[in-house]
Amino acid sequence: MANLRASCISFLLCFTTCINLISSHYLPENHVALFIFGDSLFDPGNNNYINTTADFRANFYPYGETFFKCPTGRFSDGRLIPDFIAQFAGLPIIPTYLQPGKRKFTDGVNFASGGAGALVESHQGFVVDLETQIKYFNKVEKSLRQELGDAGAKKLMSKAVYLISIGGNDYFTKNSSVSDEEFVSMVLGNLTVALKEIYKKGGRKFGFPNLLPLGCLPYMKAQSGGSCIDELTAIAKLHSAELLKTLVKLQNQLEGFKYAYYNLYQSFTERLNNPSKYGNSENGLLLLHERFK
Repeated sequence: MANLRASCISFLLCFTTCINLISSHYLPENHVALFIFGDSLFDPGNNNYINTTADFRANFYPYGETFFKCPTGRFSDGRLIPDFIAQFAGLPIIPTYLQPGKRKFTDGVNFASGGAGALVESHQGFVVDLETQIKYFNKVEKSLRQELGDAGAKKLMSKAVYLISIGGNDYFTKNSSVSDEEFVSMVLGNLTVALKEIYKKGGRKFGFPNLLPLGCLPYMKAQSGGSCIDELTAIAKLHSAELLKTLVKLQNQLEGFKYAYYNLYQSFTERLNNPSKYGNSENGLLLLHERFK
């Protein structure tokens, strides 16, 4: 099984590298890159390449068995939201930033890390936190300027879409001595710093899902004897409400700042309550979300 996993990962690395090399030679006028930040909802396997534990990796079965036919590091049995968005946008699968080998970034790159939070302290030492993801992004921006020139890189960055899913893991590791309102402010404060850094590099178009009903995830319900943990779900709702306010404020402050906001909370709750309606079983949902990282 270890050899099969290694062969699968090698194939994916080769595939995405070849696609990136081909696509970088010619950029159509309407070309739009996709840059992705966040946690396990968006991580395609960056945690495969860091020194962490199995709790923060998904490079083993049954992950990956339905689409890639092998574990890729995605916390899913198939593709993730950014994979589908890339497909609908006519882009190849966006590669992990940390994968080895020669890389091209003209289609974008994925920095997300399972377990990551907006706060450096959230699962510190086991994940790539948002601040570090932004540092990697700054390196990519420099690489694009070297490859495309300042004008070409600026054009690509300004037309690109920036997808961000972050915050849930911060609340799983929240210090109980801090009020919910203060903690949410800390999380969104760090996110705001990251968004302004992306904006400074040319980013204008952003996409965000709100938080899942954290206290009602199957794993959390299993830990509490089958009941939702209301305190976690309440802070997820608070975060989502304050996130919207933050985005409106940034739109008013930063010229050209645009955002799309998806109600993942509502969508996920509907699927939790009616799994068979969407082709899922309760066991399948338990597998897919046994850990929210």
